[in-house]
Formats: sequence, C-alpha cells, structure tokens
Amino acid sequence: MTSPYSFVRKGEPMGLLDKLKNSMQKAKGRGKEAAGRTADDPYLESEGRRDRTAGGAKQVGEQAKDTAKEVRRTFER
Repeated sequence: MTSPYSFVRKGEPMGLLDKLKNSMQKAKGRGKEAAGRTADDPYLESEGRRDRTAGGAKQVGEQAKDTAKEVRRTFER
C-alpha cells in the first residue's frame, strides 16, 4: 500500500507535513490570542490558547512516536 504522501520516506522522523500543520496551528493560536487581547475578547483569547496548546501537544506526540521508532530500530540491529 502506497502512502498518499509518497515524498515522505517511511521511517523518517516526524513528517514535514506534520511539522508544518502543528506549527501553523500554534501560529494561528498565537494570532487569535493576540487578537483577543487587542479586542478585549476573552473568548477569542482562550480559543487561541487552546489552539496553541493543541498544536504543541500534537508536536510532542509526534516526537514521542519518533523516539519510540528510534529505540525500536536501535534494538533491531
């Protein structure tokens, strides 16, 4: 079965698309947070914090998967 992201090689650390998506979510969150502060809108500010936190959590999850793959590769050899 071929990956829809065939340009990303199997076994590579955290895919480029994942990194970009997570970074964009964090950036979007920072923007919403700043806009909420400027507009004095606590709902928008908290929504921005939520987006930023979610992007960071996803990034940590991807890094943990990469670490697990590296550990597995180390012991396979």
